[in-house]
Amino acid sequence: MIYPHSNCSLVLNLESQLGEGAIWNNIEKKLYWVDILGKILNIYDPKANTHLSFATGKMVGTVVPFGHQKVLLALHDGLATMDLVLGEPEYLLRTEIHIQNKRFNDGKCDARGRFWVGTLTLGKETNDNKLYCITPDLSVTEKMHDLTISNGVAWALDGKTMYHIDTPTGEVTAHDFDEDTGAISNRRVIIKIPNVTGYPDGMTIDSEGMLWIALWDGFCVARFNPNTGELIQKIDVPAPKVTSCAFGGENLDQLYITTARCDMSEDELLQYPLSGGLFVADIKIKGVGAYSFNRREQLNI
Repeated sequence: MIYPHSNCSLVLNLESQLGEGAIWNNIEKKLYWVDILGKILNIYDPKANTHLSFATGKMVGTVVPFGHQKVLLALHDGLATMDLVLGEPEYLLRTEIHIQNKRFNDGKCDARGRFWVGTLTLGKETNDNKLYCITPDLSVTEKMHDLTISNGVAWALDGKTMYHIDTPTGEVTAHDFDEDTGAISNRRVIIKIPNVTGYPDGMTIDSEGMLWIALWDGFCVARFNPNTGELIQKIDVPAPKVTSCAFGGENLDQLYITTARCDMSEDELLQYPLSGGLFVADIKIKGVGAYSFNRREQLNI
């Protein structure tokens, strides 16, 4: 059964070029997300109704919590922390993917504090991109290869399955996941989204184990059953380039949605002027808390 479409409301009209990477810090009760092309980290506090932005200096693919008043950023040429008081990135790990005309894209941390982040090729699509896992001691392991645009990642509630999106293929894949070692195996396609309905981008999971997937060029966030591949529900968004979603709020029952305005014509921007804004949908379903990058000195978060 497909439930009726629901609508969302505008939170901030930021006109982000490429809003992405929404994640809720359940300790500090704030939403983080980035503008990749604008080189900006955004932080929204719904209780105080305040918005802060920080210049990252480089294209920034995504953000995850790191510790009190700190975040981890996937920058164009490496991973960096940012102190949200000082606002200056400090590199933890330098990479050379920018030399290959690539950048980091979407990513999240698993329950053991490992950071999973993928890549894409700038300016064109190639099928030589990868998904990496970075452990808290900063060792880097290639986990998937031959990807086009590595995007959303999520884990099943029991921790035994990892879900992953390769956007241009329209495929959501499931992988057996060993939480102790971080090993993945037994890749299978569980959802195939036709291009005419949009391209799967960012993804999160709710407390019922269902996947919420932002659809680029799809004007919506769609809820799918990962066990059957069934489309269950849609949240309509008044912008075509829907990029990511994250559950937040005091009860984790508000779905925050990011959008973009890049790759849109002047006519399209006139028709959809809220493109690039941050939206929220009040839904009865609750999400689950996101994980932080657990450096040993930050085990309290």
